[in-house]
Amino acid sequence: MENINQNRLFYASCFALITTALSFSIRAGILPELGEELALSATQLGVINSMWFFGFPISMVIGGLIYHQVGGKIIMQFAFFAHAVGILLTIYAGSYSILLISTFLIGLGNGCTEAACNPMIADAYEGKRMNSMLNRFHMWFPGGIVIGSLVSLFMTNLGLGWQAQIWVIMIPTLIYAYLFWGQSWPKPQVREAGKLLGNLKAVATPLFIFMLVCMWFTAQSEFGPTQWVELILKSSGATPMLVLALITGTMAVARYFGGEVVHRFDTTGVLLGSAVLATLGLFLFTQVTGPAVYGVAVLFALGVAYFWPNMIGFVADYIPKSGALGMSLIGAIGMLSSFFMQPIIGSWIDGYEAKGEAQGLTGEALELFTGTGTITNMLFFPGILIILFTILYFWVKGRKTASTLAAEGKLAEI
Repeated sequence: MENINQNRLFYASCFALITTALSFSIRAGILPELGEELALSATQLGVINSMWFFGFPISMVIGGLIYHQVGGKIIMQFAFFAHAVGILLTIYAGSYSILLISTFLIGLGNGCTEAACNPMIADAYEGKRMNSMLNRFHMWFPGGIVIGSLVSLFMTNLGLGWQAQIWVIMIPTLIYAYLFWGQSWPKPQVREAGKLLGNLKAVATPLFIFMLVCMWFTAQSEFGPTQWVELILKSSGATPMLVLALITGTMAVARYFGGEVVHRFDTTGVLLGSAVLATLGLFLFTQVTGPAVYGVAVLFALGVAYFWPNMIGFVADYIPKSGALGMSLIGAIGMLSSFFMQPIIGSWIDGYEAKGEAQGLTGEALELFTGTGTITNMLFFPGILIILFTILYFWVKGRKTASTLAAEGKLAEI
């Protein structure tokens, strides 16, 4: 039997996710400079952002389909290639088209990370421990965003250009490549999870399809506001990149303790409570300015913190036969939603800016009007989740009751 170094694999996964996070946050921090240097509109910047989210689901779905055939090791080798080439192309990009290609490549690398690392962690750990480790793995997305946000802010204040900031993303890329080198990967715990036919049957069920719908909105509740924080909160009276760092820092801490929270309130209860907090947080962003924005950021962060890891954890727990494919599809639909929504959000910003100008607004008043209007539109995402997760809560509760009654019936027959 091959010796599996769980700790080394887990740490490597964390550095791979930090790479994903840095590519998210540093890009968010350089958007204004990038747009100004290349004369790009918010809609064009949204299209560039969308390529990050487009490459992500493509590699996640393909990775989920081939994970048990080729293994996570090969998928992560491709992730390193895509990350490294994408980073270098971004640094030396001199045009809109090259930025589209480089961002797409980085998205492919990010998707491979999710496709390989989620099932690896689910196979390496069991039960409550698995939920804890998934949450701790996913804490490094917001944790990495904190690092990236502060690095971007610091380097911008020093007058270092956006190309120098992109170089930072190469550091965790090289670290995860080294840690994964030569390692053996765990086998699937559920036998059917390693068979593609069983995976396909499991993802064709009503519950899984319902979770895909939910994932569309959970991804936008998190990524919509955070990807555009620099533009929509520019004149809120708070420093946008510090707001992003506070949001993601709070998310990282919350996810570290995510296993205990899920154990106490169950996955469905956590998801429903998260939707309520996220909706309230976004609404308050439209009502306050100045230092109060930082307090609202913490509330919003507590709302979105448990969405992503517990959507993955729900599939692993309640639809285990879907295997790596199920976990990859859930993540892929979240990223695919962002591919479609990023240009739309960019057009919202352009639209509110034009509307404000028509009303005679200028300067900070125009920026505040634009940001508040855009956030108001985003309220729909977590708002609809309150309804969907309420349905899920009673759906799962009904399934548990039915299973209990069936078990009691069998015992009575005995």
